[in-house]
Amino acid sequence: MLQLLPRMRCVALLELSSNIYQTKQIHAQMITNALLRDTLNVAKLIEKYRTDSQESCEGGATYSRFLFRHATEEIKDTSLCNVMLKYASPEESLRFFADEMMRVATPDYASYAYVFRSCAQLRAVREGKQVHARTLKEGLDSQLALATTCVHFYALCRDMKAARKLFDKMTERSSVSWNAMITGHCVNGLAKEALLLFKGMAYSEARPTERTTLLLLSACSQLGDLALGATVHSLVLKTIQAPLDCPFIGTGLVEMYSKCGSLENASELFGAMKQRNVITWSTMAAAFAIHGEGKVVVELINLMEKEGIVPNAITFTSLLSACCHAGLVEEGLHLFDEMQSRFNVVPRMQHYGCIVDLLGRAGMVEEAHEFIKNMPVKPDAVVWRALLGACKIHGEAELGSKIGKILIGHKQLPVESMPVTACEDFIALSNMYASSERWEEVHTIRTAMKKKGIQNKPGRSSVQNVQTRLKMQTGIAM
Repeated sequence: MLQLLPRMRCVALLELSSNIYQTKQIHAQMITNALLRDTLNVAKLIEKYRTDSQESCEGGATYSRFLFRHATEEIKDTSLCNVMLKYASPEESLRFFADEMMRVATPDYASYAYVFRSCAQLRAVREGKQVHARTLKEGLDSQLALATTCVHFYALCRDMKAARKLFDKMTERSSVSWNAMITGHCVNGLAKEALLLFKGMAYSEARPTERTTLLLLSACSQLGDLALGATVHSLVLKTIQAPLDCPFIGTGLVEMYSKCGSLENASELFGAMKQRNVITWSTMAAAFAIHGEGKVVVELINLMEKEGIVPNAITFTSLLSACCHAGLVEEGLHLFDEMQSRFNVVPRMQHYGCIVDLLGRAGMVEEAHEFIKNMPVKPDAVVWRALLGACKIHGEAELGSKIGKILIGHKQLPVESMPVTACEDFIALSNMYASSERWEEVHTIRTAMKKKGIQNKPGRSSVQNVQTRLKMQTGIAM
């Protein structure tokens, strides 16, 4: 591309560019040919820089911002701003909307949809409500795609009341609208409500999609209801051709059967899948971990390598969890060492927690304590709770007392002066004292809880009402 290219060929070559270096050369040719006075050409170039940036992280986002900033005011219209909103990160999208777009162009329904998406990803409730108010003011709230995105925003921000109110007001609902509402229930732990909502979808004009079936499988996994899960499986077979050819549907089925207690069905489906990605392998590892098949989980790492799949952080969480439940101390420590040395996976807090739990369960309480002290990152409450649980089991009252006081936020103050934290930390420390028959300390902890108004969380049963199951199955059976 040393010679001057024909004017229109520059734009056509953007689609053939495979990296940011080629895009920069085309950009230079577009400047030479005076092609950056057209909104569509600038939009295509910004989009290309953004997609190059996503693939190679070579600074395409910086070039796109520079390109927009130096574009003439005449071409900075709504469509160009929408391209910036579409491909920007959530934080950048909100800043751009507030600082740039509101100054140079008038937002349309697509602009607000992109901003709602960013607010949902950031769980930015206040900003999202402000955007919602603007859509109401401008009369755009009845637009289907925008209303659906708004429902999705409120659902992810855990305001299901607002999401339901918007959903009920919609005069038209697409499959995406129903999926957004079902997603909100699943994310917020309302699995029964999600399945009952699907019953309403079954009687509407909207047709279930692959996304719908994945959500139904997730709901069944939360409920742990094998019969209901089998019903959803039959729906999958009726509505999706060759479901095991899709790694996401297959993975959803494997997870559902494993969490509903059928490791045999999960393993059978795993073996029958045509394509298996790292998520599939991680799900199968978690299934074996749940069912106490620790030795099988350890062998999975070699099978993954043979299939050309590189384990990630989630995979190692499942592997280490399996070692914890099976008491495989040496295997767990070996896997933890191989995370970085063999697979270049940086340990996260959940991995450190698994090792502490592994050592603690095996009675190696002092080793677990030393491991925490040598961690390169500051341990969180979950890590300390794992060690406190081990102290209770193995009668390490003195060490447990120190850890309990760390958890409830003090080292030297009397218990009555402790800051209010989660009730489980007070209960764990109280139970640890009780197991050692240190009743005075138990009384002190309980008195402090009473003064601070901290109450123990009530237990919940997972036994499902048969009538509720029949209602949900009636809606699912098609």
